[in-house]
Amino acid sequence: MTDQQTPPPAVFNLHQVYVKDISFESPSSPGVFTWSEYKPETEVNLEIQHRQLDADKNLYEVVLKSTVTARHQQKTVFLAEAQQGGVFTVKGGTDELQELMLEAACPNVLFPFLRETIAQLVLKGGFPQLLLSPVNFDAMYMQKKTAPSRAAAGNGDPAPSQGD
Repeated sequence: MTDQQTPPPAVFNLHQVYVKDISFESPSSPGVFTWSEYKPETEVNLEIQHRQLDADKNLYEVVLKSTVTARHQQKTVFLAEAQQGGVFTVKGGTDELQELMLEAACPNVLFPFLRETIAQLVLKGGFPQLLLSPVNFDAMYMQKKTAPSRAAAGNGDPAPSQGD
């Protein structure tokens, strides 16, 4: 491989982590706190978004969004949403490597912050602490990459969701 074909070395840096948006709703309160049997079913959805902030500096914003819905006997107990954002430098390497950094490496960095944000939000809502299960963002990325090829092959299966 010649120097012209060798991609520049990859650079990956975190500059800032922040809460971009946050919401908590408890439509069954305060009655939910008097229920004798409380066994909620919880649904967790995750989304990854990214956009370039500054092309010259290779700065990107990556946002990891989680929506947690708890239901008990068809009633919504609470709905917690948080968008955990980060500013990253992502440059060098191949285009595929940069995409992997934006779709997997950045969310891996942001997830512990999102997990803490959701846990505290639910706890401050008066409910037992909720810890999001670990997520394999590398596997999610690989599923996303192979989903179009499976659909083109006539599999007919929809793309995998990024939920729990």
